[in-house]
Formats: sequence, structure tokens, C-alpha cells
Amino acid sequence: MDKLGTNEKTICYILLNMKKIGFDNKKYIRLQSQNISKRVAKFSKLYLEFGGKLFDDNHASRVLPGFEPDSKIKMLLKLKDKVEIVLVINANDIEKNKMRSDLGITYSQDLLRLIDSFNLVQLQIGGVVITHFNKQVDAIKLRKNLEKSGIKVAYHYAIDNYPNNVDLILSDNGFGKNEYLETSREIIVVTAPGPGSGKMATCLSQMYHDNKRGLKSGYAKFETFPIWNLPLNHPVNLAYEAATVDLQDVNMIDPFHLEAYKKIAINYNRDVEVFPVLNDLLVRIMGKQIYKSPTDMGVNMVGHCICDDEVCQKAAKDEIIRRYYDTEIDVRRDILSEEQLFKMETIMNKAGVTKSDRKVAVKANELARKTKEPAVAIEYNGKIITGKTSKLMGASAACLLNAAKIAGGIPDVHLLSEKVLAPIQELKTKYLHGNNPRLHTDEVLIALAVDSITSDICDRALKALENLKGCDVHSSVILSQVDINTFKKLGMHLTMDPIYQSKKLYHAK
Repeated sequence: MDKLGTNEKTICYILLNMKKIGFDNKKYIRLQSQNISKRVAKFSKLYLEFGGKLFDDNHASRVLPGFEPDSKIKMLLKLKDKVEIVLVINANDIEKNKMRSDLGITYSQDLLRLIDSFNLVQLQIGGVVITHFNKQVDAIKLRKNLEKSGIKVAYHYAIDNYPNNVDLILSDNGFGKNEYLETSREIIVVTAPGPGSGKMATCLSQMYHDNKRGLKSGYAKFETFPIWNLPLNHPVNLAYEAATVDLQDVNMIDPFHLEAYKKIAINYNRDVEVFPVLNDLLVRIMGKQIYKSPTDMGVNMVGHCICDDEVCQKAAKDEIIRRYYDTEIDVRRDILSEEQLFKMETIMNKAGVTKSDRKVAVKANELARKTKEPAVAIEYNGKIITGKTSKLMGASAACLLNAAKIAGGIPDVHLLSEKVLAPIQELKTKYLHGNNPRLHTDEVLIALAVDSITSDICDRALKALENLKGCDVHSSVILSQVDINTFKKLGMHLTMDPIYQSKKLYHAK
């Protein structure tokens, strides 16, 4: 490679770091849209409950290499003329300002973000349903703001002993009290900012009102995970359990499917537990039994599009380890309990992995012990790149610069001189009255961007940052929110040890 030119070297590094593909995304979009169309044909209108994320399903893209985060949207765009979107939000979540931890915004803000995103791709918005409405002030304000923007809004109310009191639910004092949201398309995609919003109840309520109007609508469920036609303890399904450890979901064999068809299918506890009551509701609304099992309700074709199971198993095991570290952090921050950490250990055992399998963690901690300072490691193309804490910058910033050099095929030279960094430190401490003079990742990257105007090497390093997407990163301590956000924005997979760098009681995010 030494004889190659600069541009050729960069191309070679990119090719070497290309991830192995385990999932056929084009096949998925084709099969999934076909299967939904096939289900729609059974009804005059189909309410399709969408679980998970529509625009940015990064979990799926991590455990199924080749799955694109916006695959579901691309699939829906295949059915664009038939699809209408209904968004659901719980009034109690509005009132509590419930947060989406992955985005750092409230459910209300995410609702608005989703509406903007659907409008951007020109998917028709049918309206918003505010569930569990009980005259909450912020819910009323949200409705007014949405209606000012021309978006239809309906209130749905809590029903005592839902979903077990079927007679009450299917009465004028149950679903009958809910406001009906008029829709015009064949496929009504019902989605929400997060779990617990009331998507299923919204679907059933709409079907109840449709039925009273003489319209025979149907229901189906779109959940990517667990994948029904993979084994119970397949790493991809275990990774789903790891991702929902806070919800305490448990994968299980669908007993109704096994009884009806003598075939094993995988579902999860909440769907299995609610199926008898849900089936009763569906039969009474639609007038006949459509589904014999929770698995029957699903339309998911993901399992048919895995093209390299070994690649997906490896990716899922890596994700399980990352989720374990995330759980440790949440326990340290008193967000989760020791019980959930114990469950994560059980999942790790089932998957046959340990913390020591995460190479970047091993290397970061080795350097931290050696320097007695925080350290960070990044894995790029099988190579572990480290960064240590210095008087100029934090370990995250140092490691990111080192990785950019490797990814860009740049010699081991200093990208940024002390002459460039010292004035930024002075700005932080002298003028902005900061306590920490070391530069964070965002500050170092801004300096790199400025230097790229006059420096070819800095320009190459800056452009090489996109090659780090999908790389694993580990810090020996809990990072500041600034550094966490930088790694997220770069699409890197960050884990941290559950240790704060200082012994202060207040740790700013």
C-alpha cells in the first residue's frame, strides 16, 4: 500500500473497513410491502400497529448488518397511495414531560418531529390521538397547537379494568366515549413516540367505531422483534430482550400458535398474555375469528431476509455486550435496578458472551490502569486505537483524532498543534469560566475543521470521520454528554464503565 497515492490509500482503507452484510435490505422492502398488501386485501381497511422506530431503527441496523435504519419508511413509501399515518401519545406522558433517552427530547417534541418527518417524505397524516385524556392542561395545549397547524386530534379515555372488562370496553361507556378520527386510506399505520402510548387500544377503538358505521376494518401488528421464525435463544432475539430490559419483556414460544399449527413461533410475553382478551375483542368487533395466535397477527418478514446468519449472530452478540454496559450505567445513575442488571447477566450467559469479549473495553481499561487517567479505545478494521488524557485534551478527543488518522491513511503526526488548541483552552477557562481546560470532542473537531482550510492532512482527517460510522468505542469512565453526543452523531457504538472520573456528587450530563 506504500506505493499507492493519497486518494488510492483512502479508498483502500474504506474498502477494508466495509462491514460484512447479513441482511438483504432490498428483499426485505419488497417482501414486507407485498405481505402488508396481502393482509390489507382481507379487509376494507387495515389498522397496522407499528412497534419500534420508523425512521431511525438503529437497533435493527446493528443486529442485522445490512438493514438500513429507514427501511420501514422506504417500505411504506412503496405503498404510499394506500397509507395514512395516525400518531398516538399518552396524555400522562405529555404532562410528565416523559423523555426519549436516545434522542434527549420529550415525547411531545418527538411527536412533532415525527409529524415533520412524515410530511417531509409526503406520507399522509391522518391525525393524532391523545390517549388517557383526563383534562390534562398540557394535553389540551398540545391539541390546540396541532389543530392550528391543520392536524386533526381526537381524545381517547382510560377504561376501567382494560383490557379485561370486554363488555364495558365494547359499549357506549367504553370505546363509545372516545372521539373518532376520520381516515380515508386503506392502510392506517398507527405509531407513537414510545411504548405505553396506547397504539393497540387506538386501533381497537377505531375499529369499534368503524363497525358501528358499517365498515369492516381489520387489525395487524408490525413488530420487528422478536423474530418469530428464529429460535428462541437466537442471539438476534436475545438482543431484543437486552434492548427491552427496562420493560421486562421476555421472549417465549407462542403457545397458541403451537396448539393451532403444531409449529414453533417466537413471540413475547405481553402479546401472549393479552391475546385471549384481544382475540375476544377482535371477534366481537369483526364478527368472526381471524387470528388463532399472536404470531398470526404479525406481518413481519425480517426473518426471511437474513442472508448470512453467522454475521447476524456475531452482530447481535456484540449488541448484547453493549447493552450490558448501558445497563450498568443506568444502574449507576439509579435509572434501573440491580434486578435488571441480573437479567442482563442471564442474557449474556444464554448468548455465550462476557464483558471481556469487548476488545475496546479491555484495551481502554489497560491504558487507564497504566496512566492512572481516563482512557478511550476505538476499534477500526480490527485494529484497536487508543487515546489517553493529556493537558490539552480529554481521552475521547485524543482517541477520535488518532482514529481519524488511521481511517484516512494519514501518518502518525500531530494534526493540531498546541498553538491552535491553547487559545481554545483560554477561552474555556478565562472567558467562559469553565473548570476543565481539556478540550472535548466537539471542540477538537471544530479546530480540525478550521485547520482543514489550510491543511491537506487535517482535511483528509475530517473527511475520514465518516469512515468511523459503526465502529465500537469504549471509555474507562462515564463521559460528559458532549462527548457522548459526538460519538452518537458520528454513528459510533459507545460503551462506558460505570465509573465517574471525579468523586463529586453532582455530575453534569
